[in-house]
Amino acid sequence: MAIFVDENTSVVIIGGPAGISAAKRMAEFSHLNNKPFYVRAFVFPPDAGKSADVSVGNQIVSIPIYKSLKEATDETDANTALVFVAPSRATKAAMEAFDNPQIKALSMITEGVPEKDAKLLIKKSKETGKIMNGPSAIGVMSAGQCRMGVIGGEYNNLKLSKLYRAGSFGVLTKSGGLSNEIMWIISQFADGITTAVGIGGDAYPCSDFVTYLEMFENDPETKAVVIVGEMGGNLEEAAAEWYGAKKRRIKLIGVIAGFCQEALPAGMKFGHAGAKEGKHGEGSARGKSEALKKAGAIVPETFGALGPAIKSVYEDLITSGEITEKKEIPVDELPNLPKKVEHFVEQGDMLVEPLIKSTIADDRGEEPAYCGYPASELINNGYDIPHVVGLLWTKKLIGPKEAEVVKRIIMLSADHGPCVSGAFATIMAACAGIGLSQAVAAGMIMIGPRFGGAVTDAGKYFDYGCKNFNDDIPGYLAWMKKNVGPVPGIGHRVKSVKNPDKRVQELIRHVREAKLDTPRLDFALKVEATTTAKKDNLILNVDGCMAAILTDLGFPNESLNGFFILARTIGLIGHWADQKRNGGRLIRIFNYLVNYAVPSKKKVPPLEK
Repeated sequence: MAIFVDENTSVVIIGGPAGISAAKRMAEFSHLNNKPFYVRAFVFPPDAGKSADVSVGNQIVSIPIYKSLKEATDETDANTALVFVAPSRATKAAMEAFDNPQIKALSMITEGVPEKDAKLLIKKSKETGKIMNGPSAIGVMSAGQCRMGVIGGEYNNLKLSKLYRAGSFGVLTKSGGLSNEIMWIISQFADGITTAVGIGGDAYPCSDFVTYLEMFENDPETKAVVIVGEMGGNLEEAAAEWYGAKKRRIKLIGVIAGFCQEALPAGMKFGHAGAKEGKHGEGSARGKSEALKKAGAIVPETFGALGPAIKSVYEDLITSGEITEKKEIPVDELPNLPKKVEHFVEQGDMLVEPLIKSTIADDRGEEPAYCGYPASELINNGYDIPHVVGLLWTKKLIGPKEAEVVKRIIMLSADHGPCVSGAFATIMAACAGIGLSQAVAAGMIMIGPRFGGAVTDAGKYFDYGCKNFNDDIPGYLAWMKKNVGPVPGIGHRVKSVKNPDKRVQELIRHVREAKLDTPRLDFALKVEATTTAKKDNLILNVDGCMAAILTDLGFPNESLNGFFILARTIGLIGHWADQKRNGGRLIRIFNYLVNYAVPSKKKVPPLEK
């Protein structure tokens, strides 16, 4: 048998990431015992409708996440609640558990619950007749049956403490850490535990030592109970009074922490909220120890003497025939936690075929490294965004002249007003209430052959012309007309020789002043001289100018559209924020902007059958 939790316990965890983390520890216990996982649901409204993946051995179990406790208990057989939420929400969560007819018991891990709330929970526990462990409780462990919370420590400690099968000793502590220590001591000096309960160290726990002592007294497998108390409060005195009231079946061993208080100022508070003497010395460690001794409990003189005291009780139980020695399973025969692939790769015992290959960035250290250069060192040495672009797009640390050109291209291309297709799409989405990432993506989708997409093609064909035609511009234009069509990067709907694009002028001026070698740009300007002689708007546009210069700087052709995407994203984000800031409303274009070239109204003919 066991108390509080057993093999029939089904748990719903009220809490998000912290609760999921606890569930993973509970899953380790299921793996050790080769039993089905007993966590049935999570309650975490922000992730309602999703599921949490928990590994049980080498299997992944998906646990549903619900919006409310009622939904969780309506959909599952959960009968015990584990509260793992912040102090501001913990009391409400516990109250819902008390009021839920399917929940029979609950444990609260949450620390920092206000004392007034704890008193309300104590009252509610008495009214409903349901036991609540906590607040600030590490949990409950019933060996071989159920682990509620993170009690028991890491996996190897579960094995060394023989928690894969029931022993003969119960454990009651206020301290979470000491509960693990006591379970280990009992496994070394006796045959292990039946159930261990960490009730928490708050001043007003919802259940006390007497609550569990009554349960242990009624559990025939529990032959003795170890209480680890501390100064402050009166739970230990109450336990002593209970034990001394009449002859008890279970043997009681008690040890109290806090004798150091005798050498310190009165009223000093220790780690737990309840670990302090009263104004008149009530709740002293010495007083508690004397009360337990007077009641007939075994009280070792020191904590170090606890192990031998447990051993003595265990041997008496063996001698009297109340228990028999259990056959132990060697630790090396107990199941280990499955190791992840990473472990074997790190040990050099496994070769895994990579799924992808990255030659530009490595995030395995303390910070990302771009082509081997730590990001923070680039910053601290005066490098800027263009240098990062150069590293990630060309695998080269570009020089100051090249970086200045990249910076100007990004600045000059960041936006082109609200009327171009990409910006208009983002604005439409923003006014429809669409979020930032989706709205910007809508604008990005517009980038193609007619909006920004000429950069890559212009770079490709200016490079081709520069290498194969040089000064034969007519020959180049003839080849383009036959094999490609209009020259990408040449022509503008608005700009012309008489109305030049200042962005193009600025880029050309800068590369000339910087005395950069620009053979593709030179070739593109020769093409412009020929095309504008035919029609004055067949100028070198900003896409073509960017393409020629970037190709001259050594950027690969496949990366060129990236400059337009990178730069224009800045503007699209700005347009989205602008609409949100100004309360942009849903857009529906006016009828006069549509040419309704449809037939006049007709009579619908009868449907032939």
